Amino acid sequence: MRIVVARLNHETNTFSPVPTKLGSFDPKTGQQALAFAQGSNTALGAFYDYALRIGAELVLPLTATANPSGPVDDEAFEEMVAAILQAVDESCDAILLDLHGAMVTQRFDDGEGELLARIRRKTPEVPLGVALDLHGNVTQRMVENCDCIVGFKTYPHVDMYATGEHVTRIIDMMLQGGPRPHQSCVHPPMLAATLRMNTNVPCAMTDIVNLAREAEKGEGVYAVTVFGGFPIADTPDTGVSVVAVAKDAATSETLAIEVAAEAWRRREEFLYEQGPLETSLAAAREGSGLPGSGPVLLLDHGDNCMSGGTCDNMDVLQEMLAARFDGIVAGPICDPEIVATLIAAGVGATLTIELGNKVKAQGFVPPHAPLRLEGRVAAIGDGTYIVSGPIYTGQLCQMGRAVKFETDDAVILITELPHEPWDLGVFQCTAIDPLAARYLVLKSRMYCRPVFEPRCKVVVECASSGVTSSDYELFSFRKISRPIYPLDHDVHW
Repeated sequence: MRIVVARLNHETNTFSPVPTKLGSFDPKTGQQALAFAQGSNTALGAFYDYALRIGAELVLPLTATANPSGPVDDEAFEEMVAAILQAVDESCDAILLDLHGAMVTQRFDDGEGELLARIRRKTPEVPLGVALDLHGNVTQRMVENCDCIVGFKTYPHVDMYATGEHVTRIIDMMLQGGPRPHQSCVHPPMLAATLRMNTNVPCAMTDIVNLAREAEKGEGVYAVTVFGGFPIADTPDTGVSVVAVAKDAATSETLAIEVAAEAWRRREEFLYEQGPLETSLAAAREGSGLPGSGPVLLLDHGDNCMSGGTCDNMDVLQEMLAARFDGIVAGPICDPEIVATLIAAGVGATLTIELGNKVKAQGFVPPHAPLRLEGRVAAIGDGTYIVSGPIYTGQLCQMGRAVKFETDDAVILITELPHEPWDLGVFQCTAIDPLAARYLVLKSRMYCRPVFEPRCKVVVECASSGVTSSDYELFSFRKISRPIYPLDHDVHW
């Protein structure tokens, strides 16, 4: 038996000015791809283990993952898709794909749908299973061109491997002679704010995901997934969806409608009303007086690279310094020009820099002037570390070269590349102890929380004017299907 598995992951913020070239994906083939898959806490890792467990010949043509950013370059998309199609061309008994579900390319609003349609044209009968991110903007074209879609049920995503296992159970049933499943996808006309999808707290998203879990216990039900969607993507299918996979079409359709109806009923709970930055900073100052150890954690969710942010918006840090906060640790802040300047100056050098606010986004208000800071180069590092978990455990991460820059009031980690603060290792690679700070400023929404939140006194969400803002009024939607809540308030479904 021959099984083709592959990973191609990108969450596209169509408003992001960050380009997405082939190199953004760090594509791996051959032995490098196999080494990445082995032991990987991803759906791909589960696919790899499944193929080995059943004694199948494993073909892994590609593993490629890029941080969220702007639309994928067409040439990059075609090259990566060609690698997968070539493996499929050589005949196979099953195909297992670890995708995202919100990829937009320069040419295609639905990158995953285009990939799956091309595969289906070549192999219309081969069992094809797909694992997707909870933030996928699922399309009918995706559903029609594979046998099963299963998405993550956690955010932060700690069930990536379990989702891959779920896909393999359905495909294994087909390989054992079982029936081809039926899939139904239902889109209530609503956007859900990313900060309202945290499944670690009691909320509407948690309740509706639990409803889907209960539905999966039913007779002849193979999978039910609630997709919160990725709201800052201007496509016709952006928004919440529910995909049900079952033995018969009536069951899958009924379940998808029932779960989607509950999401629609609670749609107001998926709104995120961000307060003014000064209010957040007042809360942070108050939080610093709370008992216990650890810093106050300030999350700049308007400039989060895992939603397509540039990581160079200085709104939060600038306002904190103006308000005379001290004991600050902040980063990573992406400014390759400043990194080069500081490295050339060398450790111990004192100089004045103009940091951040240099990347402009089309359709957005231009950023403020760069933040002028006087300080000292305290350390230089190569910007690499290994994630300790629970997300992407064991993965080697690279931020480009990194510099620890100290001012009287702040210690700032400046890097060559935008980077999500997954782990304490982000700071430790330049000898920064983030937990010794009074205030810790991270450009993150959710992924930092499993590591940093338990070690901090309190979490304060801070709004900046970056391209990952929770304020939909900043975005010029043109392709999105209307009417849709909350862009339109008089919506009936």
